[in-house]
Amino acid sequence: MISPKEDPAGFWRSYAQSIGETVLGFCLARYVRGWKGFDAPLWGLFIAASGGARFHHFPHEGWFDALSRTASGKEAPREKTFFIPKERLLGAAFRMEKIWWKRLVFAPPPLITVRYRDESGGEAEAVMETGKEAEPLALIISALASGGALPPSSTLIAEP
Repeated sequence: MISPKEDPAGFWRSYAQSIGETVLGFCLARYVRGWKGFDAPLWGLFIAASGGARFHHFPHEGWFDALSRTASGKEAPREKTFFIPKERLLGAAFRMEKIWWKRLVFAPPPLITVRYRDESGGEAEAVMETGKEAEPLALIISALASGGALPPSSTLIAEP
């Protein structure tokens, strides 16, 4: 699909072309729960695009994993993605401990929670652990969900 040796701008141009949407924002995230058929935990990119929100896990394995997988006959890791079209998005929230000393000692990592309508029309939510840089992503996804204007902090990453 996309070469890992590509420069970041080239990667995002290729990614935008492959999904056929404009990439509005992204962050590194650890999927926790909320999407049928996905096992947690799973690291990947959480992406806000013009058509909705997506989580994309890129496969990886070290040499030791590859040797043990080959010896046991297991299959190689594969890419995994989920996509929530903007028509099914209900909103997003970013939660991070605000008190500095609690962040140092007790707090879990920041969370981004995306509320959406599942296939049956019921309300569901996908939860990812992330960093503080994901806060603008929650605003972008909420704007997509409401059909409103994108927040001024959002920047266009790449167009298809």
